[in-house]
Amino acid sequence: MPVPVPRQRAIPVVESGQAPAAMPAQGGGPLKEEANRTEAVAQNTGGTTLTLLLIEDDPAGSPVLPELQDASGTSIRVRTARNLTEAERLLTDDVHCILLDLALPAPGRTSAATGDGAGTDELAVLRHVLQLAPRHAVLALTASGDAERGTEAVRVGAQDYLFRDELDGRLLSRAIRYAVERKRSLTTERKLAEGRMRAQENRRLERGLLPTPLLDGSALRFAARYRPGRSRALLGGDFYDTVRTPDGTVHAMIGDVCGHGPDEAALGVELRIAWRALTLAGLCGDALLGTLQEVLEHERSDDEIFATLCTVDIAPDGRSAGLCLAGHPAPLVAGPDRPAELLPYDNNGPALGLLKGARWPRMQVELGAEWSLMLYTDGLIEGRVGSGGERLGQEGMVEMVRRQRASGLTGEALLRAAVNEVRQLNGGELTDDVAVVLLDRGV
Repeated sequence: MPVPVPRQRAIPVVESGQAPAAMPAQGGGPLKEEANRTEAVAQNTGGTTLTLLLIEDDPAGSPVLPELQDASGTSIRVRTARNLTEAERLLTDDVHCILLDLALPAPGRTSAATGDGAGTDELAVLRHVLQLAPRHAVLALTASGDAERGTEAVRVGAQDYLFRDELDGRLLSRAIRYAVERKRSLTTERKLAEGRMRAQENRRLERGLLPTPLLDGSALRFAARYRPGRSRALLGGDFYDTVRTPDGTVHAMIGDVCGHGPDEAALGVELRIAWRALTLAGLCGDALLGTLQEVLEHERSDDEIFATLCTVDIAPDGRSAGLCLAGHPAPLVAGPDRPAELLPYDNNGPALGLLKGARWPRMQVELGAEWSLMLYTDGLIEGRVGSGGERLGQEGMVEMVRRQRASGLTGEALLRAAVNEVRQLNGGELTDDVAVVLLDRGV
């Protein structure tokens, strides 16, 4: 049996802006109830050539679409498919709307098997088309007066329904344009809803991954700033944490996994959680860093990945601290009578993951009665200064903090001003992650 050749014809349509009072009250569904809205839609899309895919069961070859003439020159291109297999082949990206005859036999069944195609089989055809073309507008074509079946088709997912025996060129034009715009609107609303949901999930994720300092019972004040370098990212490779152990010691840490991707961010979270667990278990100094290196070696995706780390453990009286550096820049300390300066870094050990059997000496530093201690990652000091390519560096950061403290900035305000000034000096957003932690002790 020869395969029917798909028909394609252009049908001029009557513009909706012409003689609206003469509009026939034909067809059913949302179109008839929302005439004013469809007039506006037709005006918005007027002059745009749309492509319609007609899926009809028409063995006699008589077209179901009216042939009308219009002087406006606007046309709707029509492709005709006799069955769903043919429709799938003709359903290309330039098709805007599908007009489905609900009398078409259900998939896998002949007309003789389905009888008049009533009931479930007709909706099965529609469901199949909706699955086949989830991004396309769909109009259902049903028998004249069968509004119940047309309403059910809209409930299943069609944009509207029309009566087969009452088709009119003006009505069909408006129905197609309305269906296309309604589908676009629904698609946009769905994308917006999905975007809002993703944003909510991201905020919950961020709250779960960024640490909550455990400082109950401590007189120290805590502040932190965090800016991932990746565009629209939640976390980068930088990480930090602060906890107080039962003996009154306050432990603080900041670190940086090399790289900026999601794998590095995940590894940073793992190292932070491991550091907190090990610290609460009583480890510090060389024993703590050695265990963290084992964690990194087991969890990293590549043998070349490493992490820098700075840890401090502040004595219960708050006047001294132990400092360990693993390839990380030294913290900055300042006080009322002590200008901002870097803590010693002569005994800086290697970054985690570089050397087997490495050691990380613990240095004892004096803080005094009243002080501010700032831990930071290299994203704060590697921003450029002007157009010459010069980096801010540690010396530039120290001078910047001295100036900001002299103007009366402390705590969150100081960190916010520091990060903002580094961005301004860089001439825009920083490409590296930035994390800064500030601990303050007053008298």
